[in-house]
Amino acid sequence: MIQGERLRELRKQRNFTLQALAAQTGLSPSLLSQIERGLVDPTVSTFWKICTSLNVPLTYLFEGVDEDRVVVRKNQRRKIQLSDEKVKYHELTSNRSGKLDFLMVEIQAGEMKEAELVAHSGEECGIVLQGELIVILRDQEIHLQEGDSIHFSSTTPHRYVNPGSEASLSIWAMTTSLI
Repeated sequence: MIQGERLRELRKQRNFTLQALAAQTGLSPSLLSQIERGLVDPTVSTFWKICTSLNVPLTYLFEGVDEDRVVVRKNQRRKIQLSDEKVKYHELTSNRSGKLDFLMVEIQAGEMKEAELVAHSGEECGIVLQGELIVILRDQEIHLQEGDSIHFSSTTPHRYVNPGSEASLSIWAMTTSLI
């Protein structure tokens, strides 16, 4: 779950009103207010729009340890879950101030990461460790099997789908544009 209070503080630090952030993201001020108050968890595409508009990495607003550790032990990973409880993100680094997000993405069988295509600044590189994964890049579907990897510009609208009968587990490195 994201830290709504942290989102509100960051929005104010960046001199955004709810209306200004709504205009920047294409979301309603009401939805943003509900997210800030912890009443609603955003979808992945909504969350990316917020992070992109505020120019912060995906992991910046999640609950968990804030300290910069060199090593993240398996039992110390923060698990990130938005509104789709079938998808889990496991944070593999603790550094929130860098330009790189390093995540393990777990998608249950037959579930997709997000129905809406997502686009943001940066690049993504991933490898499928278990199961299978379809990466949709604009109107192209790329079917990946265990051991396959992919690299693409995050500015290309994309999403992930697990078409298999078992959970899909993949590792992703994503660059972000920071101030």
